[in-house]
Amino acid sequence: MRQVSRQELIKQAKLGQVISFPTDTVNGLAVLPSLAGLIFALKKRSENKPLILMGAYSAQLWQYVTGTASEQKIWQEIAQKHWPGALTLVLPASSLLPSAMNPNGSKTIGLRIPSHPTTLEILSQTGPLATTSANLSKERPLENIEEISRVFPSVYTLKTINSSLCTGVPSTVAQWTGEGWQILRQGGVFL
Repeated sequence: MRQVSRQELIKQAKLGQVISFPTDTVNGLAVLPSLAGLIFALKKRSENKPLILMGAYSAQLWQYVTGTASEQKIWQEIAQKHWPGALTLVLPASSLLPSAMNPNGSKTIGLRIPSHPTTLEILSQTGPLATTSANLSKERPLENIEEISRVFPSVYTLKTINSSLCTGVPSTVAQWTGEGWQILRQGGVFL
């Protein structure tokens, strides 16, 4: 088991290791975006299911998307209303997005800012991370540090991971169609 302090977790994330932390929805796995392939391998996840880019604040994320000025205004307004929170916005990806995030060649990226103080502190120091729920593909999200450590022994987790703020309800995923929003998964936020 690799249970570490918050500062050690941040250090390991910056060194390119996969980490686990609580979010406002479910416990997550995270890694530097350029190393997203590590998560696909760990979870046995299909490359047709892109990861989410999670940040501490929106200014960290907007560089990874591209759109017209009017589209960006719409996106920023909805983000301002629901971030931090359980809303993932799927938007057209810019050329800055590492290809490891979308190995299937998709030209979109899911963005989210969680409403969890520990996660926000970590992300403010690591920068945006490629994230997904802490579970093997097609299995339920893992609920506590013992489960995460058992299933993913190589992943660094917080010694005192507190999942009490996790709701267990995944984020709402809304994709921009060019004309409006299409809900890909209904979660805790309603648009």
